[in-house]
Amino acid sequence: MEDISVSKSNNGNVVVLNIQAPPVSKTPLPSSPPLLSVHFLQKLIAELVGTYYLIFAGCAAIAVNAQHNHVVTLVGIAVVWGLVVMILVYTLGHISAHFNPAVTIALASCKRFPLYQLPAYITVQVIGSTLASATLRLLFDLNNDVCSKKHDVFLGSSPSGTDLQGFVMEFIITGFLMIVICAVTTSKRTTKELEGLIIGATVTLNVIFAG
Repeated sequence: MEDISVSKSNNGNVVVLNIQAPPVSKTPLPSSPPLLSVHFLQKLIAELVGTYYLIFAGCAAIAVNAQHNHVVTLVGIAVVWGLVVMILVYTLGHISAHFNPAVTIALASCKRFPLYQLPAYITVQVIGSTLASATLRLLFDLNNDVCSKKHDVFLGSSPSGTDLQGFVMEFIITGFLMIVICAVTTSKRTTKELEGLIIGATVTLNVIFAG
């Protein structure tokens, strides 16, 4: 609102503008978006599908390698994991591309991801990985005898060393992956077109030197 006053002087009329700022709105800030919004459901579907294909492709490479005289090799398995991560990041990254509870928790701790979405994300990630494991057991005819007694097929890390050694190794490779992801996804100086390639290469390196 503008108040205009006119005052007299020896040289004539002087116009003085008295401009008042508009009143500050007291309307409360909007609350967090609803968990059942269409956009959020799209994110959950992307996480479910992405986690499913990540676990399916990576663990299928391990199963094929074990059942066909190790033709895939460790390097081949590592490349499969890296490639599927890269492909999924480029395919679903515009919606959501965590595919790992560790990634979701790390981004939430950096305040780059809302905490109220954390339980839903982790839930669909667990569901996606469980469905992928069930699919692999069906396709490769994996039963409890194969997985627990014969020890010829492992759909994950083969147990070796002590619990402490396993913990330290997982701590190192997970920390390495989280540092890379947080750096390339939160920094404005990083080329966004290379995010998938960098993260996929990191996963490949982790598999090669950690097994």
